[in-house]
Amino acid sequence: MLSDFNHFLAQFKTRLYHLFHNETNINELSISRGLPDAVWAQIMDSVPLSVSVPKAFGGRGNNVKECLEILSAASYESLPLSLTFGINIALFLEPLSKYGNPDIQDKIFKRFLEDKAMGGLMITEPDFGSDALNMRTQYTIAGDQYKITGKKHWQGLTGMADFWIVAARKKTNHNDLGRDIDFFVTDNSLPEQKIQVENYFNNLGLYMIPYGLNTIDISVPENQRLQHHSTGIKMMLDILHRSRMQFPGMGMGFIQRMLDEAISHCTQRKVAGQMLSEMDSVRYQLSRIQSSYTLCSGMCARSASISGIEHDLSVQGLEANSMKALVTDLMQESAQICVQLSGSSGYKIDHIAGRGIVDSRPFQIFEGSNEMLYTQIAEMITKQMKKTKETNLYQCLSQAGYCNAIISQFKTHLDFSLNDILVQRQLVVLGKILARLICLQYVANMVDKGYREDLFQNCTKHMEMDIKKLLSDLCQFNNAEPIIHYQEQSSWSQFI
Repeated sequence: MLSDFNHFLAQFKTRLYHLFHNETNINELSISRGLPDAVWAQIMDSVPLSVSVPKAFGGRGNNVKECLEILSAASYESLPLSLTFGINIALFLEPLSKYGNPDIQDKIFKRFLEDKAMGGLMITEPDFGSDALNMRTQYTIAGDQYKITGKKHWQGLTGMADFWIVAARKKTNHNDLGRDIDFFVTDNSLPEQKIQVENYFNNLGLYMIPYGLNTIDISVPENQRLQHHSTGIKMMLDILHRSRMQFPGMGMGFIQRMLDEAISHCTQRKVAGQMLSEMDSVRYQLSRIQSSYTLCSGMCARSASISGIEHDLSVQGLEANSMKALVTDLMQESAQICVQLSGSSGYKIDHIAGRGIVDSRPFQIFEGSNEMLYTQIAEMITKQMKKTKETNLYQCLSQAGYCNAIISQFKTHLDFSLNDILVQRQLVVLGKILARLICLQYVANMVDKGYREDLFQNCTKHMEMDIKKLLSDLCQFNNAEPIIHYQEQSSWSQFI
């Protein structure tokens, strides 16, 4: 009999706190590669990944709200731990729940619930990072087996996961590769399915999580191929968009920790007889982190309502990209502010904020770099404007369901016509503006249900300030270009 979730969550939080602050020191654990087996065992004794196992197999049922709360509880103590759970939940367990063959689901879910197994997803390749559609990992069919060969790198939990979902393209009779993508579940405990780690990377942060280069030369039975509902590419988009909509769960606890640490320090530290929290510039910086906390709260609420595995998210790129790109930018900014407010003590890798800068930075890169995602957001809107022959940005957004409830507050700034042709640096800026508007409406929707009005109003002030600054970059963009061969006549010592 599964316990009430609130009780389950409270016990999990208590266990993490006791483990990281009493039995061990999270500040020391976080600066060494990996976690001791005994620590992992105690964390997994709570069976946190049960939130993403269907009830039919003994789990808690893939409730998005519960998944996000587990991710948030973990990231309050350790961002790498939360990412470990996020990889397992969004990139393995949810795809297996939705697309896996029933023949293999039972034994794999049982391993997660009883044997503390872990799983991940392999898409990225050495020569094809964000260009996933041109991946070279391939498969051929031999009887009832799929033969898969290729290389994958930068997979979180490299050499640590028990199961993988591997993306590959079919090799055709003409020795080229099909356009669609297929996904296969692999079991590392079986010799014929074991993925070899060629080497491990010295990743800059997230020390708890191993990354590396993998060589794939395996055979899997036909029932370990994921069953897409239309095309493999749509399945991949559904998986990635669902994953991006769970980034707010990882961001939630992390940003709240930055806020709590910053407030605690600033209400205890005095400079020249004055409390830091009484200084105007400090109060502004604290309000910036709090604004991030508010926006992330709205993202979590929205994600919980639309990103369950029963939904097709393959066409939800606008919201998925907005959540992932903005929340990861907010995570990095919150860590930077917390370090600044903490003074010299924050500039230590064993300080929660100093460590947070390094650990949150790759979130802006993996699963689609933020510049790419902001560009895609802008392109979705500009294409829509061209289709409807609308040139005025405010008029377009006032009719859009994703921000029509809050857009009137920004009419003064957005009531202008967009140029027909925007260079990419302008598209990135436009994407940043749109992501802020979309996510601010999530908060407005919560206010209608009783969320704190004062937090929403402060958040709106910051978003208005951000948008005004971004509009300057959009309308009067800097067209500077790099000078590749710059060395000649550029050494300062020649001009003394």
